[in-house]
Parts: sequence; C-alpha cells; structure tokens
Amino acid sequence: MLRVQDLMTQPVETVRAATPADEAWARMHTKGIHHLVVITAAGVVGVISDRDAGGRRGSSLRRGRTVADLMSRSPVCVTPDTPVRKAANVLRGRSIGSLVVTDDRGRLVGIVTAADLLELLGRGIEHPVVERRRWTLKHRVPHRKRHQAAGAW
Repeated sequence: MLRVQDLMTQPVETVRAATPADEAWARMHTKGIHHLVVITAAGVVGVISDRDAGGRRGSSLRRGRTVADLMSRSPVCVTPDTPVRKAANVLRGRSIGSLVVTDDRGRLVGIVTAADLLELLGRGIEHPVVERRRWTLKHRVPHRKRHQAAGAW
C-alpha cells in the first residue's frame, strides 16, 4: 500500500507568520510552488497558498498585510504512514489543496498537495492489479446438471 511518506515533498518550504504577504507570494512564484507552511516557535500554525495570497492579480490584497492575515489557520495534518488513498479523500472531502505531514510529536516532516497526487496518477504508479476470475451466470452449471453429475438423479 502506498503511503504519504512515499509521495510527500521534503524539505518543506516554510514561512513565519509575521512575513509580509507580498514576500511570501514572491517566494512561491519564484520557486514554482503553491503552498508555504506557516511556522512559529510553537510549531505549525497554518498554510498560505498562492490562492490565499490572491495569485498574480492579488497585489492589492497582499499590500500591507502579513502571512498571518491571509493564511489558513489550523492546517489539516496527516502522518507519514497515512495511506495515499485516505490522504486523497481528505483533500477531496475538505476541498483543500494540501496536507501538512507531521511526525508523532507534531514536528513538520513534509507536505502533500493535490498536484502531487495528480502527478502520481499521471505517472501510473499504483499497486499491480490482481486479476481475479469474475464468475458470471454463463459459468454456472445448471442446477439439474450438478445433481446429475453427482449421481443424485
């Protein structure tokens, strides 16, 4: 079974909550990423996406604001051993674009995004399909013939 640890991006690009929003967006744009994990001394406190920051046309939204003003607070976290299928269902079910991956102590170890899952799907990396024989009605022996073969008739 494929796990989040097989797919997550690490190291994770992080940003402080007090960072100007323009600076965070410029960093995302320059690095070609869509999410920054927001950290403080206490640990992970949020995620800011390029969408949160207004994208290319969001300069007026970002002007005079910090990452803390625009970030999504209390990010959804998973562990490295979370199955990829469950991670995908969490992303889909909550309509979010990323999951923060933390260890059992709550320390940041990675990030998984919807783009990571689409790349995985596009590459076709999945478990081999076990071919099983599918029984249909045409494979059944009629009731009368079964009993005749067994000598019951």
